Amino acid sequence: MSFQNRKQIILKILEEKGEAEVKDFAQALDISEITIRRDLQQMATDGLLFRTHGGAMKLSLAQMPFTFANKTAINAKEKDKICQLAAQQIQEGDIILMDCGSTVFRMCQFIKNKRIKVITNSLPVVYELMNSQVSINLIGGEIDQERQAVHGRIAEEHIARYKVDKAFLGVDGISPENGLSAFGEDEASITLAMANASAKKYFLCDASKLGKDKYLTFAPITLVDVLVTNALEEDVAVYREKGIEVLI
Repeated sequence: MSFQNRKQIILKILEEKGEAEVKDFAQALDISEITIRRDLQQMATDGLLFRTHGGAMKLSLAQMPFTFANKTAINAKEKDKICQLAAQQIQEGDIILMDCGSTVFRMCQFIKNKRIKVITNSLPVVYELMNSQVSINLIGGEIDQERQAVHGRIAEEHIARYKVDKAFLGVDGISPENGLSAFGEDEASITLAMANASAKKYFLCDASKLGKDKYLTFAPITLVDVLVTNALEEDVAVYREKGIEVLI
């Protein structure tokens, strides 16, 4: 296979996954890791991708602030499975809210070809969905440079003007006893505003978030309509008992 053909496959993998390791590329292309490393280095030199220690990352991720890109890459495979399942709940013509969480961001790759409207406070989500089938509405307000997101009273007032079909939200902790919790007030306020504006609220949480209480408890567990997670069945039974639909 020629370098040009390999290059197109590598770019397609990065478009779908965001980032991948050398061994993943080698298996997909059925070539040696030495050849893949050489290809990745050449493509990085040409400005087509961002070279990481163990593989490569899509440029749009690399252009984000390091903290967000790093957070997005944590548990990437698990997050992608959650996001793929969440994306299946979206129908053509839906109007949805997406928050600025690293898990919710990874849903972008699965909705690019859907004719829907996305309202978001996340700059990375806007960047990722540009030039796709999706219609985008960026919430106005004050930008948090570290999180690359819009927060504040103006943003909350903006969200309150809408009534949408579904909201896809992340949370730092979700406990059946104490409800939803966050590391900060800005995140909690935006999550509440988006939840109140939506008919159905989906919370995308990997297994590490379940049963955890963080700095600020801001809403009861009843705020959650649907929990989308990679947790084991025995770990989500208590959430089902609370009347929450759980997708695994």
